[in-house]
Amino acid sequence: MKTILTVAKDLLVQGIREDSIVADFTMGNGNDTLFLSSLVPKGHVYAFDIQPQALENTQKRLKEHGAPENVSLILDSHHNLERYIPGGIDAGMFNLGYLPHGDPSLTTRRETSLPAVQKAVERLNPRGVVVVVVYPGHEEGRLEGEALQEMAKGFDPEVYDATVFRIVNIPHCPYVVAVERRR
Repeated sequence: MKTILTVAKDLLVQGIREDSIVADFTMGNGNDTLFLSSLVPKGHVYAFDIQPQALENTQKRLKEHGAPENVSLILDSHHNLERYIPGGIDAGMFNLGYLPHGDPSLTTRRETSLPAVQKAVERLNPRGVVVVVVYPGHEEGRLEGEALQEMAKGFDPEVYDATVFRIVNIPHCPYVVAVERRR
C-alpha cells in the first residue's frame, strides 16, 4: 500500500506542467520544496515557513541536490501568501504539524492554516490541486484536521472536488485532504 505522502504527491502532480506556478506552504526540511522544484524546471515554487531553521534546512537541501534556481524561500506564515504569490497557482502542498527534528511545541495552527488553505484553494487555476497532509496524533493536529474537513465540505461542488484519503483502522495515522478546481 502507498504511504500517505506518496498519495499526496500523486494527487499533486496531476495538474503540474514544467512551467507551473506551485507552492510548498510548509517547507519544513525542504523535501517537498525539492520535489516541486524538480517538477517545474521552467516554472516557480514559492515555499513558506515561519522558522529560520526550516529556511536554512531547505536552502541546504536544494543546494546539495543541485535544484534549479526556481524557488522563492519565504520566511513568513503561509496565511500571508497573497503578499508573495502574484496570481494563480497550479498546485499547493501543506504538510501540517511541526518541523521534523524540530521543536514539537511549534506546530501549525488552525488560526493560520485554515485561512491559508482557503486562500490557496481560491487561487487555484483550472485543474489545479491543493493537497493537505494532516497529522491528528496531537491535539492541534486533530482539531486542524476536523476543521479542514468541515471547510472542504463547503467548497462549491460545481467548481471543486474535495476528497479525504485516510487509513480508517489507524485513528492517529496522517491523512490527506485534497481539493481540485474543475474549472
